[in-house]
Amino acid sequence: MWASILLVLVILYIVKGVIIVQQMEEVIIERLGSYKTTLKPGLNFIIPIIDTPRGINWKVSQKGIDGQTYSYTKVMTKIDKRETVYDFPRQNVITKDNVTISINALLYFQIVDSKSAVYEITNLIDAIEKLTQTNLRNLVGQLDLDETLISRDKINHELRQILDEATNKWGVKVNRVELQDINPPADIQAAMEKQMKAEREKRAIILESEGQKQSAILKAQGEKEAAINKAEGEKQASILRADGIAKARVLEAEGEKQAIELIINAIGEKGKPDQYLIAMKYLETLKGISAGQNNKVVYMPYEATGILSSVDGIKQMFDATK
Repeated sequence: MWASILLVLVILYIVKGVIIVQQMEEVIIERLGSYKTTLKPGLNFIIPIIDTPRGINWKVSQKGIDGQTYSYTKVMTKIDKRETVYDFPRQNVITKDNVTISINALLYFQIVDSKSAVYEITNLIDAIEKLTQTNLRNLVGQLDLDETLISRDKINHELRQILDEATNKWGVKVNRVELQDINPPADIQAAMEKQMKAEREKRAIILESEGQKQSAILKAQGEKEAAINKAEGEKQASILRADGIAKARVLEAEGEKQAIELIINAIGEKGKPDQYLIAMKYLETLKGISAGQNNKVVYMPYEATGILSSVDGIKQMFDATK
């Protein structure tokens, strides 16, 4: 009989007195209602009945048969010190310009002091949830709708700082806050979509006009540069053409000069070279006048006798030279 009682006591001690704590978990032990110790990961021994684990209220989410997610509170004797993510229920918040929006937030927190988490607050998760909702209303109430939609990072940062400071005495470290969805009412959302569409169309028209403007400017610049290049080309061509004509005239004059010098040298001063040159120029002029194909009139100029006398003088000059 005593052996049976001893066996029962041993089994009771093993069941109630031996506690295995996993990594990143802790257990708060009370002795006769007072805090005794905090069990660390590993194999731990307590005195049954006298020493009892103190539980912590923890909200657990579970999906039901209908597919909806339901939350309920459960007493956990082992405190999980890993980082925990909590999805807050969607709540309605009023902005500064009196627009009611629906916000869903995520909170990442971690218990760093198990004793404070158990004894400093009755229901830790509910306290964090209510604190988050209250401060979120305050922050969003200071912003207009447009500011709220573009200030997620600012709201996340400020809300994290407020929650981290407030939950510090509860032994909790708030690591991150994220606003998942910010949904305005259906009529406001429809108006915003129309406004965004109008803005996109406006930007498209502006971009198209800018493109046409730049195209016209580039076309005008191209035509201007083309006209300048053409004028420069014509200018250079005119200069080169005039230069060529001038050089040709100089060369022609040089040739004529040399020819006259040869004639003068050949005829001599006594042979009257000036009369010779005048007569030759006169003959060249007559040749040009009668050179046309349709010119059927042959006439003798009024000074023909003078020319003939010049020709006779040329003959005399050559005879004298011989």
